[in-house]
Amino acid sequence: MPTHPAAVKCAMTSKACIFAEQAAPRYTSYPTAPHFSSAVGPVAYAGWLAELPADASLSLYLHVPFCAQLCHYCGCHTKIVRRREPVATYAKLLAREIDLLGEHAGGHRVHSMHWGGGTPSVLGPELLGELAGRIAATFNCAVIAEHAIELDPRHVDGPLVQALAAMGVNRASLGVQEFSPRVQKAIGRIQPFGQVAQTVMLLREAGIVDLNFDLMYGLPHQSEEDLTRTIFLAHTLAPNRIALFGYAHVPWFKTHQRLIDESALANAAQRLALAETARQTLLSLGYVPIGLDHFAQPGDSLAKAAASGTLRRNFQGYTTDSADALLGLGASAIGRLPGGFAQNSPDLAGYTRAIESGRFATAKGIALTADDRLRGDIIERLMCDFSADATELNGDAFAQTCDTLAPLVAESIVKIEGRHITVTKSGRSFVRLVAAAFDAYLARGKARHSVAV
Repeated sequence: MPTHPAAVKCAMTSKACIFAEQAAPRYTSYPTAPHFSSAVGPVAYAGWLAELPADASLSLYLHVPFCAQLCHYCGCHTKIVRRREPVATYAKLLAREIDLLGEHAGGHRVHSMHWGGGTPSVLGPELLGELAGRIAATFNCAVIAEHAIELDPRHVDGPLVQALAAMGVNRASLGVQEFSPRVQKAIGRIQPFGQVAQTVMLLREAGIVDLNFDLMYGLPHQSEEDLTRTIFLAHTLAPNRIALFGYAHVPWFKTHQRLIDESALANAAQRLALAETARQTLLSLGYVPIGLDHFAQPGDSLAKAAASGTLRRNFQGYTTDSADALLGLGASAIGRLPGGFAQNSPDLAGYTRAIESGRFATAKGIALTADDRLRGDIIERLMCDFSADATELNGDAFAQTCDTLAPLVAESIVKIEGRHITVTKSGRSFVRLVAAAFDAYLARGKARHSVAV
């Protein structure tokens, strides 16, 4: 990949570019998933559900681990399916899991719902409608603030969109990634601009007007010109939100990523330049920066939450979700309750056996300690607000954190004033490294993570 002008003009020092090559979790939870263990199983999960107060609100996440085609860059728990039978069977399992949750937490008010994957729309209009109806009969869904679904624009048509509208879906997230034909070929996802524009038109005609676009930088053969053009094209479709993700190359975890030519990937300095080019382009178009990698129109609820200090972060990324508990349904889905995190078996066979036997498919998780909650709050505020108060962290732990942060302080990436931690404007791309300094588990495990920028 050639070096582009912005890469040459990168304002970061060479040492900062070295920081960009360091690995760090994305901190959509704390503790992060690699530190979950089998100590948390179906019994513990059922107990946590039973402890929910009667007035506790819920957020529901339904995971559908199927796609019609394989994208080389994908890091999700999914598999390719070309027959209806596995999909229909999986829908029956989700229905059973909904019923099982109803036995333990039925009647609770649902604040938000999110269908993810994979490609959740692979269920088709009928099965999606049946499952949504089952949820409505199990929980109190009278006032759902946000009902969202992830969509692949290559597999959206009129009947599907009409079914989504009938279900009450009010937000759709479209996987766009890149509009460059050269980059699309390299990542195994051919998706012309016109196809995305048609999907947007269908959604808006059906009344689903709140739209998110997922874009990526650091893809093979991607130039700054490619990324800038993609952003301008995306802007013509006026999405409310844009998520700008750095491609995470983790072939040791997702073996199909070996289909990507590593020699065509950006180095650390080039990734920094791509990220900064994209950021400046989005800002010039009037989008408000949200946390590490999201952008929103000024009137969007995400922008308002960021301005008011109420922005949250969970497994779906940045969110306005204020529910008391997040319940994950489906293979590999993760939930968070006051007691801790619980993850369903990522293995479809294991998930099937558990649900068919009438028990939760919880395979692992972690019970939260007081220290976990404290550190988790600090990490979430850093990831959302770029600042946090560490007053409640004990003296030895704070001193150790300061030692860890010293190289970042020296590079003006972070400032420490008393017990207050602030990520500088020029250092915001490195916020994951700042958050990692508060991670008490990171040094204990052998989990490998993607690069920090």
